[in-house]
Amino acid sequence: MGQLNTEVTSLQIDSPAGSLDACWLVPDGATAGIVLAHGAGADYLHANMQAIAEALAVNQIASLRYNFPYMQAGKRRVDRPEIAVEAIQAAFEQALSEYDFPLFAGGHSFGGRMTSLAAAQGKISPRGLIFFSFPLHQPKKPDRKRAAHLPEITQPMLFLSGTRDDLAEQKLLDTVVSELPQAQAHWLETGNHSYVVLKRTRTNPLDIFSEIGITARSFVDDVI
Repeated sequence: MGQLNTEVTSLQIDSPAGSLDACWLVPDGATAGIVLAHGAGADYLHANMQAIAEALAVNQIASLRYNFPYMQAGKRRVDRPEIAVEAIQAAFEQALSEYDFPLFAGGHSFGGRMTSLAAAQGKISPRGLIFFSFPLHQPKKPDRKRAAHLPEITQPMLFLSGTRDDLAEQKLLDTVVSELPQAQAHWLETGNHSYVVLKRTRTNPLDIFSEIGITARSFVDDVI
């Protein structure tokens, strides 16, 4: 993904549910930032979250990653939506207080879905939203229930999903996105929900995380 010069800062975010571990990954010359939430089964330091953050940083996008309260407490069951939204709001407000670059929001899987809910409810006001493997439905059980709130979001949206993601059937997600006036989907060839690719059949020469970073940068540039 290229040479990466960054400032990494650990911090605590005060949320209504208690203090949450978090960290900034800030590249030299950052021109935008994103508040980045983790998925259901992995904390903010998980390898996938690190890979996403580094791919963004290579493209001059800083990221603030943080734990949800359930993960901070060592629990397996995810937080109720209202608790998750409060944590997202606290993280977003923390980011606003520390940096003045254009601020986006998003997350991987569950974190992206909860961030979309926070935006739909007006609890955060990012410049745009980036969803890394948005979990549109249960595995191999396509439906649109989890997309019901998306029309309430007024900001531009980017969906970064793998073509083998069994939580986002491609035709269905494309239909959902086509009905949102400021949304676009970018399909990552042979990627699954965790961004694991089939190396023998993937024809795109880019590493999947490099592709994610470049696509996110293009989206950010279009928005700002």
